[in-house]
Order: sequence, then C-alpha cells, then structure tokens
Amino acid sequence: MRSLWRFGYSARLLKTNHFRTAASNTSFPAVWMLLAQYSGKIPGLFVVVKKNSFFTMPETVEDKANLELYSPHPEVRGMTLLNREAFKRTVVVPVLKVKKEIVNTLLKSLKHTVLQRPGLKRVVEDPEDEDSRLVILDPHKIPEFSLGESEQEVLKQLNVHPEVSKYNLELTYENFKSEEILRAVLPEGQDVTSGFSRVGHIAHLNLRDHQLPYRRLIGQVIIDKNPGITCVVNKTNIIDSTYRNFQMEVLAGESKLVTKVKENNIAYELDFSKVYWNPRLSTEHGRIVELLKPGDVLFDVFAGIGPFAIPAAKKKCRVFANDLNPESYNWLLHNCKLNKVEDKIKAFNMEGRDFLLGPVREELSKELPLLKEQKTSFHIVMNLPALAIEFLDVFRHLLVGEPCSTAGLPTVHCYGFSKHEDPAKDIQERAEASLGTSLDGRCSTYLVRNVAPSKEMLCISFRIPADVLYKRPCPDEAKPASKRLCTSKDFSEEKLELKKS
Repeated sequence: MRSLWRFGYSARLLKTNHFRTAASNTSFPAVWMLLAQYSGKIPGLFVVVKKNSFFTMPETVEDKANLELYSPHPEVRGMTLLNREAFKRTVVVPVLKVKKEIVNTLLKSLKHTVLQRPGLKRVVEDPEDEDSRLVILDPHKIPEFSLGESEQEVLKQLNVHPEVSKYNLELTYENFKSEEILRAVLPEGQDVTSGFSRVGHIAHLNLRDHQLPYRRLIGQVIIDKNPGITCVVNKTNIIDSTYRNFQMEVLAGESKLVTKVKENNIAYELDFSKVYWNPRLSTEHGRIVELLKPGDVLFDVFAGIGPFAIPAAKKKCRVFANDLNPESYNWLLHNCKLNKVEDKIKAFNMEGRDFLLGPVREELSKELPLLKEQKTSFHIVMNLPALAIEFLDVFRHLLVGEPCSTAGLPTVHCYGFSKHEDPAKDIQERAEASLGTSLDGRCSTYLVRNVAPSKEMLCISFRIPADVLYKRPCPDEAKPASKRLCTSKDFSEEKLELKKS
C-alpha cells in the first residue's frame, strides 16, 4: 500500500444525512494511526488508499469521524442565545479524483454513493490538478473508506483510478439541519423539537417545559432552516373551547399574525391569534366535501373561517355556516368574498345550539316535505371535538310531524376526542347517550388523527333516526301539524330573537 499527502483548501458541505458507522476488525500500522490523528485538524488534507487494499481505518477513529460529520461542535451544548459561528468544525469525508470531463457521467453512475443532500456542492476543485475534480462520497456508503465491487466496476468502465481519498471538509451552521442543531444544543437525552404546524408564514410550536429555556433559539433556527417562515409562535395555554383560539408567544421573527393559507386549492386569510386553523385537518375537510354533490345542503355548526363551507359552496351546494367567535364569523365573510361564494353561503354568528334550534330547524322544516321533488341530501357538520357530542341532544324531536322520506333524513358528521382504549366504541356510546337511541348498524366512525399519546380525534357519521328527529303529533292534530311543521312556541320565540340579532 502506498500513501500520498496532499494539501489544499477546504470544501464546504451545505447539508448532511445521518449514517451508521462501519465496524472494523483490522488496524492500520502505527504510522497510519498518527496520520489519522492529525488529518482531521488540517483543512484540505486528504490521503489516498490504493485499490484492493485490505487496510482499514481504526474503528475508534472512523466512528468518531462519522459521528462528527452530522454533529455540530460539542461546545454548543446548552446554548440559549444563537451563535452561528460556534457551529464551525472540520470533518473527514471520502473523495474520488476524477477527470473533469467525465464528472457528470460519474455522478449519474454513482448517484447512490455520492453524498447527496440539499445544497451540497458534491464536486470540488483538485488543489493540485486543474484538469481534475474531487467528488465527495457518502461515508455511510463507503465504510472504512473502501469501495465496494459494484463501485469499482463502474470506475473500471469509466477508466477512473479507484483511489479513495480522505478530505477535510469544513462545516458551518448553514450546513446542519435544524434537528441536528437542536439535538446538539439541548441537554442530552431530552426530546428535540424540529416539527411544527405551518400556517402561511407562521410556524406554530407546542414546546414542552424542558424546551422553554431554549425557545428563542429554537424559533430562530426554525426561521433559518425553513424558507418562507418569518414568524414562530409557541402556544402558551390550551385551546379555549368557546372561541377555539389560544394565547401564544412570538419566539422569533416578525409579530405579524394575519396570514394567508391555501388548502385543497382554496385560499383563505385569517388572523392566527384570534381564530382556529389547523393545517392537519386538510385531508378531513376534503373527505367530507367529497361526500357532497351539487345541490346538497350543508349546515356547518362550528364553521370557523370556512374550510368545510367554502369548498362545499364551490361545489354548488347551498351552505348555512355558523360560528360563535365574532372574529371567525368576520373572517368567514371575508373568505366567502375572497372565493366569490358569498351568494351561496348564509353566515351566522350564533351559539351552536341556537343555530340548530333556529336556522337549521327552519330550513329542514321547509325543505324536507319537498324532498321527493328536489332529491337533495342534507348534511350537518359539527367540528368541535371537545364539546360537539354534547350538542347531539338538540336533535331529539327537533321537528314535528311525520317524516316524508327515510332516505331524506339529515346525515350528521360529529367530531370528538377519545382517550378510551376503544375510541370508536367510546364515541358511539357517547353519541347514543346524547341522542337517546342505539346507533348499532346505523353509524360509521372514522379516525381523523392522533392528537396526543392515547388521545384520538374521530368523526362519527349517522343519519338521524326518524324517531329521534320527529315528534309525532296527537291524532287530532295530525293534519295541522303536517302543514305547519315549525309552529312551536319555543321556535317562534327563537326566530324572533334571530331577527332582532
């Protein structure tokens, strides 16, 4: 085996991937131990290992090099104020010397062996030969700095000398991923937060107590590593079940909380500090809207800014959308105009129970008798998981008279949280308790998402049983009742209050 010392300038690696270290049972001669000791300290230094050599780097040296490649400098541990300069370090990576005219061909042939990460300059100049280039290889794919048979065959076909060199690569803050930075900064063994919910230009975090001392640094790292994020907030209390908003602290960036989002090809604008918006519900919004057909009627009891209502209106459904939060109601109106569906949506700012007892009951009373001619389906969405199931008792004898068509009975999509070991069973039993009837064989449950460990969000869908929805009149009142389904004293008073509001 022969070795060469070469000196040049350092390349910069913009980003890196995690890899496993390779074990070695073979040691180098003493001179190589000395060489390995100093190679990581001299930027631009690399060593060439001849083809078919069975010598390998000592295990301890290689393991250390592999770990360093994806770890910032250990001195950053415990940092609470971000100092980007402290993340600089030099690590050792394998490279191949290649004639510059065949570099592109080689990169295609060794695409799974070349170090590939976003922004990585995979090819650097050879400081000794202007006609050659150095191709950076992935240390994980080149264990012990030794090429495998398949790689050697590729080099043979391209007439490339299969020598693997050690190259000193300088890494900076810009070269590490956010999770790598935070893992290096936070105390060892503690959870690292690199995930977040993105709402337009805002990153929304839910930090744990042990992460709070580092919250400013975490916020700045999130901004640095995620183009388009200009504001990072942390939730400081639980969601208020009344208005479905929460208090938050701006950790980094601008304090601009009015933002724009796009979901299922529909644009929305909102003030994230005053209304509820969860990007994780995009799929669920789309699932429900997919159930609707043009001409159907949708009652959205807890509409928020319109993620169910506006897509339904776009689908040429008639929509009645309600939210108790005045801010949500105003943004709902704004987004209706933004999407040009204001003529297809009737918006209300009422308590959910009043909305069901008022506009929903009135519309059902008017439309259900005509259902044979209109062939319309009615859907009621109740997306307030913390409380919605408690509202289901409203449907008990909501209407008076005989049902015109069983097929025309409204379908309810009600959301709830469950920590039960059998969430679907739990949700169904709670819904049955509110309705006062069994839903066996008459409902379906859908797992929406995992909210937290042992806490699920589900949707239960069912057609309201006729004996629950309708209060049948006495025999001598049957005819008048069938003509006037909504003449109870209570509803008249509620309708009057609605007009006043």
